[in-house]
Amino acid sequence: MKNLKLASISHTEGERTIIKIGEHTIGKDFIIVGGPCSVENETQLMETARAVKSAGAQMLRGGAFKPRTSPYDFQGLGLEGLRLLDKAKQKYDLPIVTEVVDPRDVSWVCEFADILQIGARNMQNFSLLREVGLSGKPVILKRGMYSTLAEWVNCAEYILKEGNPNVILCERGIRTFETYTRNTLDLSIVPAAKEVTHLPVFVDPSHGTGKYSLIEPMCYAAVAAGADGLLIEVHNCPEKALSDAKQQYTPEVFSHLVKKINKAVKCMRGLTDV
Repeated sequence: MKNLKLASISHTEGERTIIKIGEHTIGKDFIIVGGPCSVENETQLMETARAVKSAGAQMLRGGAFKPRTSPYDFQGLGLEGLRLLDKAKQKYDLPIVTEVVDPRDVSWVCEFADILQIGARNMQNFSLLREVGLSGKPVILKRGMYSTLAEWVNCAEYILKEGNPNVILCERGIRTFETYTRNTLDLSIVPAAKEVTHLPVFVDPSHGTGKYSLIEPMCYAAVAAGADGLLIEVHNCPEKALSDAKQQYTPEVFSHLVKKINKAVKCMRGLTDV
């Protein structure tokens, strides 16, 4: 792929990137990241974090900063949201994944987050990419809603070029002519990205479909496609969620799903080992 150097699979001579987060190994272990779209208040986050931990997921996600389509929609709690995420992390021993949206915020968001997330809208925010590259903190780089594979991995190259080797690609659906789903989850991009890069690849079926009923089958499909992990939205009371209510699971449903995903992972890895 043109101009691809540090992210190229040839750069590592076929060796895949492995990222250690506490006791978890991204790129080796299958990782499930669960949690609400937005951190709304302490009760909501703590109840959800407890459920995520109890279900067997390895990490907690939650948005303290929420770039929204409308400026009048809930934008997140900011610093207070980060403090609540840190409290949940300490109480439930869950590494934290949260989005950073402004280059000026990177240094202090790093004080709370175990993994920084670059959202789809910021995939080509090159100043932000350089800043998270300089931070050295692991980064989940979501695919832009209109981006090609080449554009996506070249954005990863910006982070790698600044000396940060800990990049995880995340497919979260692209914009197509289809209107039934929120986005079109492009699972063919998972093996394609792994064919040209050495980076781990996650899938976000919650944003990828935007429909509660479609998330579970897309989880299994992502496992079959070779994903290294999943981002799944969970809320203690989805019907009252301040953002993305239609794509967040209850703790009970999430718990059952994690068990079935783990069975699917064992099954698929058994097949690939044959």
